[in-house]
Amino acid sequence: MPNFNGKWKMKYSENFDELLKALGVNVMLRKIAVAAASKPSVEIKQDCETFYIKTSTTVRTTEINFKVGEEFEEQTVDGRPCKSLAKWESENKMVCEQRLLKGEGPKTSWSREMTNDGELILTMTADNVVCTRIYVRE
Repeated sequence: MPNFNGKWKMKYSENFDELLKALGVNVMLRKIAVAAASKPSVEIKQDCETFYIKTSTTVRTTEINFKVGEEFEEQTVDGRPCKSLAKWESENKMVCEQRLLKGEGPKTSWSREMTNDGELILTMTADNVVCTRIYVRE
């Protein structure tokens, strides 16, 4: 089982603005979100299958607690409440499908994968738009 524990800083991000566009976020809010999310700090605490993930930007801090294989509540990237279910796709990668609690919107999901060289790859999707973010331990 991979070790996700630690504090992480973003090294690289691709398609975040396109992801927000696919979620229907207006241009002014996208500019604020992209600027704020350019330097997120992420703290992950892992105890076997149980995870606590705190993501902090200058605009917003989100915290989620979940156990792999058990449904939990969180918010999509644009702040809509959803039910989520994380499961292991491979030895080093967990995937999480999100289901909106109310309203309509694109199909969203995320995955987190540990690479052999110790980087963390966060992939977020909204329908067919994919945002990739690479993190390194602080």
